[in-house]
Amino acid sequence: MSLSVKGKISSKLSVESGTSKAGKEWKKQSFLLDTGAQYNPEICFQLFGDDKIAMLEHYNIGDQVEVSFNLSSREWNGRYFHNVDAWKIEKIGEEIAENEHLEEPPVFDAPASEEDDLPF
Repeated sequence: MSLSVKGKISSKLSVESGTSKAGKEWKKQSFLLDTGAQYNPEICFQLFGDDKIAMLEHYNIGDQVEVSFNLSSREWNGRYFHNVDAWKIEKIGEEIAENEHLEEPPVFDAPASEEDDLPF
């Protein structure tokens, strides 16, 4: 299942790293997104691996973004743990900012005629 949410980046947490039981190195970074919702407005997303962590480098605290993510749950010792894994981050309003310098298109008025060809 893939979901997305819009909000403002409110915090970038430190990169964490370690070694799995299988001996593989891993890295992850978390960040907080403020959705502006009345209840529970902040969501903590995780980015796993260098390529995903690199996505966050292009954004600053305060940027308005849309985050695409997956939710997953696992059971361990009778308790459930949830992951909110981001896989895409896009800045909101880039298209508007790029086109702000464009002027409004000119409006051309057709010459007025007394006789109207329209049937209605």
